[in-house]
Amino acid sequence: MVDIHAHLAAEDFNHDLEDVLARAASANISTIVVVPEFLSEFDKVLELSERHRDLVAPCLGLHPVQSDASTRNERSVTTEEVLPVLDFIRREHSKIVGIGEVGLDFTPRFVKSDDDKAAQRYVLTEQAKLAMDLGLPLNVHSRSAGRPTLQLLKSLGVRNAVMHAFDGKASVAMEGVHVGYFFSIPPSVVRSEQKQKLVRQVPLDHLLLETDSPALGPIKQTRNEPCNLEISCREVARIKQVSFDEVWKMTTQNAVRLFPKLGHVGRQLVPVPNAK
Repeated sequence: MVDIHAHLAAEDFNHDLEDVLARAASANISTIVVVPEFLSEFDKVLELSERHRDLVAPCLGLHPVQSDASTRNERSVTTEEVLPVLDFIRREHSKIVGIGEVGLDFTPRFVKSDDDKAAQRYVLTEQAKLAMDLGLPLNVHSRSAGRPTLQLLKSLGVRNAVMHAFDGKASVAMEGVHVGYFFSIPPSVVRSEQKQKLVRQVPLDHLLLETDSPALGPIKQTRNEPCNLEISCREVARIKQVSFDEVWKMTTQNAVRLFPKLGHVGRQLVPVPNAK
């Protein structure tokens, strides 16, 4: 299985990361796509992928919610913050499998004005343009902004993207499916009616698996980790009324279709017929 979205550079894993990775490997996780939220995490993500080339595949991107270094208060990203990110990605693009975590987050406690929304759109637009220039897929966040995110990506001509932990309506998600976007399912699907509806409606050939570790675990407010990906897989199989193995194989094939570089990362990825 492939976990297409995890935050292993987060402080939550500072004390036992090697054990977390060992449990993932024991749980038949072939590859973990690791994403940062902040520019300060970029070097750590790359270093982690260098140390664990058989398991970790890195993305780089600037999240729409940032935090002030002095106060650690969360806030909407600013336009100025994307410039060093673009430079970093251009310099290191050969080492990464995609650009992310990027996107829009219109949660009211972060977005205080239309200017905040405009800044987020600008930051996403610049990173999406770079992704298309480099031929890399996007790993996309869209909290409280499902339809605006899809509309912006479509208007830019983005064709290769995964909507991670999409929190919008399944009918809205289908607008992304029609473009060719994928939707990834975290272990929190076992306790989320919204995620279950999403799984029911989105075709299996447009689904991926993720953990969003350390968030979105099967039990609320407990640390999540990649070995829990099996929970996502089993719940998708239950909802779709297909076998665990079918979900495992299809989502792995989907992952390599979206992230072609995964064919050169990880352990024993299943062959993908007609992979692009």
